[in-house]
Amino acid sequence: MAIARLMTNICSQDLAASRNFYQDLLGLTVTFDSDWFVQLAFPGNANLELGIIQQDHELIPSEFHAAPQGCYLTFVVNDVDAVYDRAQSMNLEVLQAPKDEFYGQRRLLLTDPNGLLIDISSPTSASS
Repeated sequence: MAIARLMTNICSQDLAASRNFYQDLLGLTVTFDSDWFVQLAFPGNANLELGIIQQDHELIPSEFHAAPQGCYLTFVVNDVDAVYDRAQSMNLEVLQAPKDEFYGQRRLLLTDPNGLLIDISSPTSASS
């Protein structure tokens, strides 16, 4: 079986705030925008997509209408420090400023408007 596409979808209570967060922080582009669903693509790679769906939409089973738990999204970028600077200019709450981790990544932690843990990392020069 060949997988043609993989898209991660997150549930949101505020589509506009979530869309703006990912657009402004990571430069994702909107490919579809409605009152119940937003689809974002990564510049230079339209096959990497992030969907944001209204948390209480009829397509979402009611037991999943709560805030996310037990998972997080990781975005590997070229320059985590530049993303950190952007996060500060957006007045986002940073859980962990960029820090060199033992496994060869420099890692920034914050949450999106839905309370979802976001890990933004870059390879350190030692791991490149």
